Amino acid sequence: MNIFRILGDVSHLLAIIILLVKIVKSKSCAGISGKSQILFALVFTTRYLDLFTNFISVYNTVMKVIFLVCAYVTVHMIYVKFRKTFDSENDSFRLEFLLVPVTGLSFLENHSFTPLEILWTFSIYLESVAILPQLFMISKTGEAETITTHYLFFLGLYRALYIANWVWRYHTENFYDQIAVVSGVVQTIFYCDFFYLYVTKVLKGKKLSLPMPV
Repeated sequence: MNIFRILGDVSHLLAIIILLVKIVKSKSCAGISGKSQILFALVFTTRYLDLFTNFISVYNTVMKVIFLVCAYVTVHMIYVKFRKTFDSENDSFRLEFLLVPVTGLSFLENHSFTPLEILWTFSIYLESVAILPQLFMISKTGEAETITTHYLFFLGLYRALYIANWVWRYHTENFYDQIAVVSGVVQTIFYCDFFYLYVTKVLKGKKLSLPMPV
């Protein structure tokens, strides 16, 4: 553990809390991509299967459980509790364009050809592109609510902090995970335009719009 890892986890958790609070307080899922949330739920599910086989620490276990529960609660709210407010028309990104190549790459590039390792690798690759349906939805509608942009900012900040964490671990522990690092860098790149617009528009009280991400 180091400060970058801890801040990254806090930023990630804060992003999820912001999204849940937004849904509960407004009783609406407007502007939120249900498809992105399904992908994140799939990411956590395939990554944290080791909850049943590998105990690392109380902190690690608690964070895994929190992320899993929050992911499925979010999906439930979007598709069940507040489904009438869900904008399915604009949440039209085709998930097979992500799932098929990610699945194939997981079998081709992994640390070891075992079920748990392939699923872990799948989760890493999928997380790097899971935000694309949300960015695509914003580009279709032309703008995003301020609270949604805060969610995206902290989600992107989490990835940026994890890159710093990997740099720190490489220099202090000589540890380097190529799959995680490359996927994390790719994911952070998707947020670059958003970070710029967040600083130049949202922080100045203006509406945010995004160009087509893909």
